[in-house]
Amino acid sequence: MEERNKTLGEFIIENQNAFQYSSGELSRIINSIRLAAKVVNYKVNKAGLVDIVGAAGEQNIQGEDQQKLDVYANEVFIQTLINREIVCGIASEENDDFITVEGSDNSHNNKYVVLMDPLDGSSNIDVNVSVGTIFSVYRRLTPIGTPVTLEDFLQPGINQVAAGYVIYGTSTMLVYTTGHGVNGFTLNPAIGTFYLSHPKMKFPTDGHIYSINEGNYVHFPQGVKNYIKYCQLEEGDRPYTSRYIGSLVSDIHRNMIKGGIYLYPTSSKAPKGKLRLLYECNPLAFIAEQAGGKASNGFNRIMEIEPTELHERVPFFCGSYNMVEKAEEFMHKAELSKY
Repeated sequence: MEERNKTLGEFIIENQNAFQYSSGELSRIINSIRLAAKVVNYKVNKAGLVDIVGAAGEQNIQGEDQQKLDVYANEVFIQTLINREIVCGIASEENDDFITVEGSDNSHNNKYVVLMDPLDGSSNIDVNVSVGTIFSVYRRLTPIGTPVTLEDFLQPGINQVAAGYVIYGTSTMLVYTTGHGVNGFTLNPAIGTFYLSHPKMKFPTDGHIYSINEGNYVHFPQGVKNYIKYCQLEEGDRPYTSRYIGSLVSDIHRNMIKGGIYLYPTSSKAPKGKLRLLYECNPLAFIAEQAGGKASNGFNRIMEIEPTELHERVPFFCGSYNMVEKAEEFMHKAELSKY
């Protein structure tokens, strides 16, 4: 069979033996995410027609207004994973605490926990801009047969066994890695099947796009300000192009295909950064590294940060390897100049 004609289901079966430790659960988790993504995709695509858009009247744990579709996507992904009895715990950006999942026989014998941002960029829905789902999978640390604890979720990104995202855009794509490269699958809506459309995805080593909310320039640390000036300088292959959608999955996805860097640094308004380490940065860092890119907090590798809380925020620099290296260089120089 030609590589690109392969369905996601066929790809998962063919590559099942590459999953360390797995006796089928990891494949079933990816399959569950595929199913939930199709359900959410259907709702996203008709969001403009029905009263599912707009704020739900509550705020999530981050203090952000929950969009109705956020709440819906959260429920769909959680219920799909629980119903298939393949995970022992779930943590979502939309929930205050993690969810312990029991088997139908009240056992706690499943090996994996899933962390997710069920609908990233949902404030963009009512203006018809792409949104996404981000997910991350770990093996539990606590003994099988016992309920999960916070320890199972507070793992550094290097422990991830799988991570991915779904982008609901002009076409719907599921992109994921299990530590053996990155592959992208595009949904054929006519028959509801994901096909391998982007095998072995790679970040170009260099790029010409920088993605940052420049409206916050005055609040950025000096190293980031200096890097932005460098990007805008007419010299060599610069100036770079500024492209910022404000939908994390969309910005990362474009930069992986075209070559670029995404930055969400600390600022005087968000002194710890805004993006969540466990639901956004770690999974996207795993994908970036598997695609030959780099992900950093400006100084250190994202995937080596030891998390201390479920909803921890960190600054995030992610993209083409040489571009992230250069941004880090500016961060270090600015830090040294303080002394």
